[in-house]
Amino acid sequence: MSNIVRDSDVVEVSEPPYFNFGEKVKAKRVIRNDGTYAGKEIGEILAKKGEIGYVVSIGTFLQQFYIYGVEFTESGNRVGMKRKELESAIPRDEEDIPLPPMPGAPRA
Repeated sequence: MSNIVRDSDVVEVSEPPYFNFGEKVKAKRVIRNDGTYAGKEIGEILAKKGEIGYVVSIGTFLQQFYIYGVEFTESGNRVGMKRKELESAIPRDEEDIPLPPMPGAPRA
């Protein structure tokens, strides 16, 4: 019998991932080692609340949740995190603003 506790009945993986590769994100709370981070003590802080990182991988857990591998710039730690633990560091409505064309680049 398994002791895994699911957070909810929601199955995130039925939709595309919320965050994208390379997206700038920040931790919504302090993240501590739960024993799955090699080379750090259990309870050691891996990311501070508000610390900025970038999504470097996207996987799944229990065929239910996306797990975002986030490389945090201040601590240098790469931590697997759920959507509820992260927020976009750039407001979503600002991400859709097109960038100005680069000099010498062909126009669309």
